Amino acid sequence: MRTIERTEYLNRIKGLKDTPDIKVITGIRRSGKSILMQEYIQYLKEHFSDINVIFIDFMDLSFEYLKEYHALHTYVEDHFQEGKANYLLIDEVQMCPNFELAINSLYSKRKYDIYLTGSNAFLLSADLATLFTGRYIEIHVYPFSFKEYCQYYKNTNNIESLFEDYTIKGGLPGSYAYNNEIDRKEYIKEVYQTIVTRDLVQKYSLTDTLVLQRLSEFLMDNISNLTSANNISNSLVEKEISTNHVTISKYIKHLCNAFVFYDIKRYDIRGKKYLESTEKFYLSDIGIRYAVLGTRNMDYGRVYENMVCIELLRRGFDVYVGKLYQKEIDFVAQKGSEKIYIQVSDNITEEETFKREYQPLLQIKDAYPKIIIAKTGHPKYSYEGIEIIDIRDWLLNKEKTLSVC
Repeated sequence: MRTIERTEYLNRIKGLKDTPDIKVITGIRRSGKSILMQEYIQYLKEHFSDINVIFIDFMDLSFEYLKEYHALHTYVEDHFQEGKANYLLIDEVQMCPNFELAINSLYSKRKYDIYLTGSNAFLLSADLATLFTGRYIEIHVYPFSFKEYCQYYKNTNNIESLFEDYTIKGGLPGSYAYNNEIDRKEYIKEVYQTIVTRDLVQKYSLTDTLVLQRLSEFLMDNISNLTSANNISNSLVEKEISTNHVTISKYIKHLCNAFVFYDIKRYDIRGKKYLESTEKFYLSDIGIRYAVLGTRNMDYGRVYENMVCIELLRRGFDVYVGKLYQKEIDFVAQKGSEKIYIQVSDNITEEETFKREYQPLLQIKDAYPKIIIAKTGHPKYSYEGIEIIDIRDWLLNKEKTLSVC
């Protein structure tokens, strides 16, 4: 299987080289964490001579005997080289029970630059502060962006065709090895089901997997729709699935912790406060939705909204759903002192549709940028100070609007 260099992630890790923190690479299964670690090891070996790289891959049976934290600690210490910069990199670290005891001990010695990857369900963002008594930095890896998808296929001549394929295939690169659509969908479904029916069940000792599966399918079917635990619970009960809002809230948190979904809170633009009653959930990779649900309720406007949300997160923005009076702004994207208001649509050629998208933006009185991202097929243009950008150009960074691109 061919690979590409994920330059932005690799550069971030390079920038953290020799910092005292434990570097933890997180992300959904099969998003490319292990390959990223291999790329960094290659970079270290090619650019630095007086170093010692200690690499442990727990998917390799050669390291089976280290799946006990005392043995892991002893192995690393035995391979330390005095007078050299020592880099410790461990892939799938969660396969060693109580690994954090070994890692914290090694960290306390201040002799190693430590990098870890692990299964999304067992090395959660929410757990890192508890696991590691020392400082850590999380490098979160997302599935392939559309730009990386084009890079993988080495094709920029037919962007429209590539984009249509991407909305179906998504960004899990392991699926690209399969030319047969049935095999490709089965690969993605296997990744998804491993997370939902094995990882999360094992991590949280869940007894009712049917509720978890139906909940996940409901969220996929309702990407970009405002919802709440109560609404979801009521909907499932109507389908004769026994549950309640407490269980649903808990299971939603599990799915988000495992990076299957990202929850996006609502923000009252006028009142400048966050709203807790309802929120939106976006799928980590749109290819999962197609593999699991097929073309059921295939609303491309909502699919594009999902893609834009994940891309904003990928570019380092804090993202919220905007509320202004009774109107909704798809996204309020913030990074530091920057703020950008974004509407996403499939097709805005109809005047009524276009009006529905631009009117809420015109009601916002501050001076922050406002953009509409849609499948226009045209170069960027402006309407009443609002920039209208083709979604393919925006995803490829062709139309730069401040740092949002």
